[in-house]
Amino acid sequence: MGLAASAIPAIAAAQSGGHTLHGSASPLLFDVRNYGATGDGKTIDSPAINKAIDTAAAAGGGTVVFPAGNYVSFSIRLKSKVHLYLTQGATIIAAESPLPGQTTGYMGGTYDAAEPKTAWDKYQDYGHNHWHNSLIWGEDLNDVSITGPGLIWGKGLSFGSGPAKAPASAGGSGPDTEATTIRTLTPAEVAARNAARGRPRGSYPVYQAEQAGVGNKAIALKNCRNVILRDFSLLKGGHFGMLLTGVDNLTIDNLEIDTDRDGMDIDCCQNVRVSNCTVNSPWDDGICPKSSFALGYNRPTRNVTITNCFVSGCYQLGTVLDGSYKKFDGTTDHGKIGGTGRIKCGTESNGGFINITISNCVFEGCQGLALETVDGALLEDIAVTNITMRDVISCPIFLRLGARLRGPKGAGDQSTVVGTLRRVLLSNITSYNTAAKFGSNITGIPGFAVEDVKIADVYVQHVGGGTADQATIEVPEKERSYPEPGMLGTLPAHGFYFRHVNRLEMSHVEVQPAAADARPTIYLDDVHRADFYAITAPSTPAAFSINKSTDVRIRMSRAAEDFTTP
Repeated sequence: MGLAASAIPAIAAAQSGGHTLHGSASPLLFDVRNYGATGDGKTIDSPAINKAIDTAAAAGGGTVVFPAGNYVSFSIRLKSKVHLYLTQGATIIAAESPLPGQTTGYMGGTYDAAEPKTAWDKYQDYGHNHWHNSLIWGEDLNDVSITGPGLIWGKGLSFGSGPAKAPASAGGSGPDTEATTIRTLTPAEVAARNAARGRPRGSYPVYQAEQAGVGNKAIALKNCRNVILRDFSLLKGGHFGMLLTGVDNLTIDNLEIDTDRDGMDIDCCQNVRVSNCTVNSPWDDGICPKSSFALGYNRPTRNVTITNCFVSGCYQLGTVLDGSYKKFDGTTDHGKIGGTGRIKCGTESNGGFINITISNCVFEGCQGLALETVDGALLEDIAVTNITMRDVISCPIFLRLGARLRGPKGAGDQSTVVGTLRRVLLSNITSYNTAAKFGSNITGIPGFAVEDVKIADVYVQHVGGGTADQATIEVPEKERSYPEPGMLGTLPAHGFYFRHVNRLEMSHVEVQPAAADARPTIYLDDVHRADFYAITAPSTPAAFSINKSTDVRIRMSRAAEDFTTP
């Protein structure tokens, strides 16, 4: 926990703008006001803040304190052994970025330039490949922290909107060239798009992420170690509230994040603890471990615990932080009452995921749990337990092994082959009022099976209503598609759909549709060695549909009589 100035009564003198203890030659606290920051909500305070950080670093480290006030800033550059402490009432406000067609933003300022492009930029989107064009950033640091009960408000950040392609009639060169004339999205176009989705982002200006001088992340760290992020709140964090890439020994605790894209991306990080966080992210993922190729090599995300967190996608931007919890307008249409807002391992999956535990978390008005590996990496030794979900708009549980293989194809590179998804334990999960058309689905692809999955003590209540025609749907493979719960379309099962799975166990699982559903509860296709014990589900129509599967056993289930495949 950081220390406010009022918590240290022994402070007696100021040295170089900082406060020292009796008998100490080194400053203990560095008050940003002593370096020229005003906190008046009008003046650009980032030069003064950066001066305080530089002074603290030069002194061997220290705590840079933000007293109550509104600190309008462009890029703030972190340094090793420096702690930013946001007191109650302190807000760091991202200054307005340059608008489309402009070269400067608020009061002629700009955010730090994005890093030069690299050969591997094409394997991730723009946001994943750049850190410097952020409100607060650091690279190659150790022993840094941001704590305190204050607020970081990404008011002037881009949420990742990029240039759009205009048709040839709007500026192309004729029939012999592709329609690749580039123009920027107008604020009216973005507003119309978001209104059509039923979840407007508010009246914030629209900034283009790729445009020079624009900031598009609240906090970005690359190749750092021993990092603590604790107790502060984050409003409207831009494309990423926090983009943490190659950060080891990372603690994220007691944050409140209410944002317009991803809450936190934990990318290629190892030894990570996420706890006691609230993340509302209607337009993208809430808590998202990834393992991209953004560092220029494959690095797994390893040894991660996520516990005691609340994720949602159904609340209007800002209303979680102010405590009003206002939902977006909508009725029982699951496409309108919720957004993304989930916990997901993926979509970027070049390096893999090893030793991940997710426990004691609540999902509301969002998508469900997703574990994905589609870029040639392994995803293994995952334990998920004690999860409650309400108003999930897609799959409560989505596991996907695919072959998108977005990555370099050099000799020996892991991205040249399909990865693995194995040893996953899911237990003590309840999901209420879930959308029905996708069910939960766990799928590999031909020749590459998901392996060793155990599902126990699960209750799913969904809206039901599936038809007999839907029960006969032939599901496409889509081996190389982007992994999303709806990627395979409506499924011929309302509870669980398993395809290309080896060694599956389910016990004490109940699926209860609110309205009658004409599809089977559990559908197996190319599943080998599966045990079902104490399954409760409607028996009309038949609860199980077993196709091209071997060594399947059903025992002591209300859904079906005991059964063993030949």
